[in-house]
Amino acid sequence: MYVGIDVSKKQLDVAIRPSGEQFSAKNDAAGIGRCIETLKARAPRLVALEATGGLERHLVGELAMAGLPVVVLNPRQVRDFGKAINRLAKTDRIDAQLIAHFAEATKPEPRPLGDEASRQLAELLTRRRQMVEMLVAEKNRLAAASSPVVKRKIANHLHFLKVELAEIDDDLDQQIKESPLWREKDDLLRSIPGIGPTTSRTLLAGLPELGKLDRKQIAALVGVAPFNHDSGTLRGQRHIQGGRAHVRTALYMAAVTAARCNPVLKDFYKKLRAAGKPGRLALVACMRKLLVAANAILASGKPWATPTTA
Repeated sequence: MYVGIDVSKKQLDVAIRPSGEQFSAKNDAAGIGRCIETLKARAPRLVALEATGGLERHLVGELAMAGLPVVVLNPRQVRDFGKAINRLAKTDRIDAQLIAHFAEATKPEPRPLGDEASRQLAELLTRRRQMVEMLVAEKNRLAAASSPVVKRKIANHLHFLKVELAEIDDDLDQQIKESPLWREKDDLLRSIPGIGPTTSRTLLAGLPELGKLDRKQIAALVGVAPFNHDSGTLRGQRHIQGGRAHVRTALYMAAVTAARCNPVLKDFYKKLRAAGKPGRLALVACMRKLLVAANAILASGKPWATPTTA
């Protein structure tokens, strides 16, 4: 039995397959409690819901604490599945049915819920990304402004944003220092030349599976595993897709640095470029290599060691 839940601000729409049963509940403490009691009585194999920008967190936590197997899905994958089976209409009830159908067809693996500290770290990182985006936007506006009054106001806002960004960085550092486990993982990740504090924090909060999966699984999870584009005798260009975009962004910046300062990645990048690979493709390959190295280091608990040549 597979359950799909469409989460909105005020309501939960629930669909169960293969029975076809559906019901709704309010998205509050009482409604979530009734929903969980109903689902526990049916002992589903999996409860699936989409990531909705945070609206799903309370429900996911309650489902996990109730011992129900829960997974949070990528909305894009569910939409693509709907197109593939020609389910183009959209209502909350239909979305719940589609989520349940997707879960039944693909059987995604339930992932353990991160603890409260992990969620707080993830929220701080999200806020940091928002601050950086606002800084970039305001800098662009400052460059385009001609009025002295407007320039002064933008400059004042830029100063405020920089102060806020510095405070968020301090909060992130403090959270990591307060956790011996995170501190150890942070030290291991930052032993890799090219991985700095921002990339390390992003990996810690945005990729809790790091060190627990094999190299192919972790690359596919982040979205740096190349997918084939072949047909008959055609051998198309490989592309990366899906995965966790904010983790990829951090890895890309780390790969740019690593291609200059990490002896292993530097040689790897040069060989790819000498073989005629485009710069961007070579950097994506460096991203994957960097991620695989980070995964192996957290799995082994041993810091980076640059290979020595005889």
